[in-house]
Amino acid sequence: MARGELVKKLLLSYGHEDEFRAVVEQIIAEEEKKNNRVLSRALRKTLDNLKSGSQTKALNRLIPFPDEANDYIQRIEPTHSPNDIILTDENIELFQGLEEEFRRSEMIKRHGLPIRSKLLFCGPPGTGKTLCSEIFAAQLGLPLFYVKLDSLISSFLGETASNIRKTFEFARRQPCVLFFDEFDALARSREEGNDHSELRRVVNSLLIFIDQIQPGGFIIAATNMDAHLDAAIWRRFDEVIWFDNPDEPMMKKYLNNAFKNTSIEFDPEKFILNLKGYSYAELERVCTQAIKATLLNRRKKILRKDFKDAISNAERRKKRLNRLSDK
Repeated sequence: MARGELVKKLLLSYGHEDEFRAVVEQIIAEEEKKNNRVLSRALRKTLDNLKSGSQTKALNRLIPFPDEANDYIQRIEPTHSPNDIILTDENIELFQGLEEEFRRSEMIKRHGLPIRSKLLFCGPPGTGKTLCSEIFAAQLGLPLFYVKLDSLISSFLGETASNIRKTFEFARRQPCVLFFDEFDALARSREEGNDHSELRRVVNSLLIFIDQIQPGGFIIAATNMDAHLDAAIWRRFDEVIWFDNPDEPMMKKYLNNAFKNTSIEFDPEKFILNLKGYSYAELERVCTQAIKATLLNRRKKILRKDFKDAISNAERRKKRLNRLSDK
């Protein structure tokens, strides 16, 4: 059967486990006929994992978007793998525990115990909070939905709380990872003197919704400004996970990964002190700029000068941004 037809059948069978497995078996057979052994073995291993029940939740059919929530939620297709993120040992252990609870949730619930499903990600910009939510969703086989705060927060009195209710109702019905970025925009402290009464109503409603919801997947809220969160928010989350700028060992690992498929004439670890205090996003910008300089100059190897120039450019950017933040 033509590959396109098999892919079409695979999509149409999504949510129907027996049909889904039958189509995957056909795809494996096709690859075995073509002698694509690596791919066929990988597909077979993945299918066997599904049979063992470790990822059966990935086969849940997506419910249709309710019209009232469609404007506030966006489906995001994961494009990264665990190899694309570097976490502390503490956070690795924490996420492994969360994954294990999710996979064995039925057993835990039979004992009358709750599942940790509401997570708060805190840390400076560029430290991997959004990326981690994407990889976490993919690892669990759950769809990832991004809450569009610009649409959720209404200029009309009373509508924002109603919009939040519709969003949480969607998360209650659809097993997924529902991700709120810049959560402080919704959960800002009610004690701040310049708060409008509407914001107080929003925070009060948000506290109630978080308390009441028992999602089939996870609610993840991320913030760069945890000091501005309302004090009552913290205890509503099952886990608070901290993301920090990388230390020296994590920075070395990141640089080695960034240049693993590229020829370089220098040791990037010698620049660690120059990069102290950089976030992962800033490190990525430096590495990308150095690689682009090599391509633009039609060279096959990244020079020490390319990397130094990229760091100088990053420093110029950081100084400008620091001046703006001090105003």
